[in-house]
Amino acid sequence: MQPASTEAFAPAPESATDLRMRPGSRDFRRANLALFAAGVATFVLLYSTQGLLPILSADLDLTPGQASWTASASTLGLALALLPASALSDRYGRTAVMTASTLAAALLALALPFAPDLTTLVVLRAVQGAALAGLPATAMAYLAEEVHPSALASAMGLYVAGNSIGGMGGRLASGWVAAAWGWRWGLAVSAVLALLAVLAFRLLIPRARHFRRTPVDARALATTVAGHLRNPLLLRLYALGMLFMAVFGAVYNTVGYRLTSAPFHLPESIAASIFVVYLVGTASSASAGRLTARWGRRGTLYLAISTTTAGLLLSLANSLPLAILGLVLITAGFFAGHATASSSVGRTATAGRAQASALYLIAYYLGNSLGGTIGADAYHSTGWSGTATVALTAMACAAGVTLYATHRATTARRAVAVDTLRA
Repeated sequence: MQPASTEAFAPAPESATDLRMRPGSRDFRRANLALFAAGVATFVLLYSTQGLLPILSADLDLTPGQASWTASASTLGLALALLPASALSDRYGRTAVMTASTLAAALLALALPFAPDLTTLVVLRAVQGAALAGLPATAMAYLAEEVHPSALASAMGLYVAGNSIGGMGGRLASGWVAAAWGWRWGLAVSAVLALLAVLAFRLLIPRARHFRRTPVDARALATTVAGHLRNPLLLRLYALGMLFMAVFGAVYNTVGYRLTSAPFHLPESIAASIFVVYLVGTASSASAGRLTARWGRRGTLYLAISTTTAGLLLSLANSLPLAILGLVLITAGFFAGHATASSSVGRTATAGRAQASALYLIAYYLGNSLGGTIGADAYHSTGWSGTATVALTAMACAAGVTLYATHRATTARRAVAVDTLRA
């Protein structure tokens, strides 16, 4: 997944006047904690209904596919609003847009428990996802601008780790509460957790020192987007983000149904506890930078794909320990792959970083919406084997993308070697 003539992960040239944040500095620690809190808020809000899907199905008489729209609507709304939100961040500033975005989404979360029916809940979730769009792409651009290139992968890994903590904590708390008092109280708990995370983010985030305000220009935005879409490396990274997230959506939209059904028949409160495996995602996200430094981007991606695939195959067993081990491997592989691909976008785009990040996240969240809905429908038709087949197909495609990138890089190196010998 490298350009033909340059190494995309090569660090930027050092400069004596480079004042971007480095490991060990107070601002670097504050930025990491702030973006960690932002990641918590993002996943608490974005997936607040995912752990409640079996309860929603039982209470509102919904199929898994119908209930999954309460999760898919938020990611679809976010995907559609990402590019406009990234343009606003170029005009009004990264921290201002991130703060306004998370606060608006958290306030909308307070209305969710009062939704009278499925249609209202899905519409509110779509609007909430659109409101949240200002944070994810802007956060990636903020890190790319404010953090020294040598520390970008680790900083991005910690941000993604915050996503995993938010995903785990939000699902655990809302799932336990919902099992006892219903899904409306579960959503109320998610809203409170998100508001606390937004407050922590606002108090901690350092002022952007390297941001340069630019006016909103639709023609310039279209030119920037077109340029990114002509970049083969970025296109491959976007495809990988979509494919990894399709697996995540398919698996986590249906795992609650599987655990509460035959052959496991777990109580809803115990099934909700399965999201504790997000701790594995926290560890794999935070270690993605070290893995990339040791094995390179493609090596880390191969490891992530292999780990996810092994987990999917293990999850087919009708043994609870093996099924849980499979979920652990799926989670570890997903977060490692996402952290590696997302940090590569920030390093590859030398201009229009917010738009490059937005395009990655559009693909990423469209993958979630598609994978979640298709995976839930497959579960409704053929059970867990159908969901696993959808996810395995996505991983086979991800392996194909990475193998193609390896072939291109190998061909380019051979061409350079031949030219050197001829010279």
